Amino acid sequence: MEYFLGFALKVLGVVVILASTIRILREYERGVIFRLGKMHGVKGPGLFFIIPLIDRMVKLDLRLVSIDVPRQEIMTKDNVPATVDAVVYFKIVNPGKALVEIQSYYQSTYLIAQTTLRSVLGQSDLDELLSQRDKINRKLQEIIDKQTAPWGVTVPIVEIKEVALPEEMKRAMAKQAETERERRAKIIDAEGECQAAEKLVEAAKNMKTEPLAIQLRYLRTLTEVSREKSSTILLPIDLSIPFLKERK
Repeated sequence: MEYFLGFALKVLGVVVILASTIRILREYERGVIFRLGKMHGVKGPGLFFIIPLIDRMVKLDLRLVSIDVPRQEIMTKDNVPATVDAVVYFKIVNPGKALVEIQSYYQSTYLIAQTTLRSVLGQSDLDELLSQRDKINRKLQEIIDKQTAPWGVTVPIVEIKEVALPEEMKRAMAKQAETERERRAKIIDAEGECQAAEKLVEAAKNMKTEPLAIQLRYLRTLTEVSREKSSTILLPIDLSIPFLKERK
């Protein structure tokens, strides 16, 4: 009995030791191995073994992570107050650096995104902020990615979500837009008048060289008037003279 119990304890001990040496990581996971405190390498994905009591593994997720940058109060280059928020996407490309080079890659990326957002938008005009958002997004992405690269972290996407302006600024912009629409409408009307005047001058020149054209225009006007009401139209005899001359 004692022999059987001892054998069972030995088998259990072997199983426990083997279990402590086996590690399995998913496709999107990596394990950074520290052997006696020194980084030994990066393992995964799949099945691998570590040395119990000597090796320590830290598991990292390599999937894309999103960070919501909360609303930031900024002053644009043309001294317009605004409130903006953004979202930053980052991922780990070098697990070893992400653990060794920085204490908290997540918190550090978050803080870098906040300060960079205020800095870049403070150097932009309001019109640029509203109309060239893609350009500003690319600039933010390049600056943040450059600063996080030494940590083994890449930032492929930065997007400004919303730009909120004070109510008085919104009213001023709406008034400016309305004034601009009225100005354009007046310009279009003026251009139409100019084109109509040019056509009238051209028509007058044609009628001057062709007297018969005046008579035809007169008859057409009478036809249009007669469509409105049933009426009898008296045609002066002198209007028929040009037609008679043409027939001769």
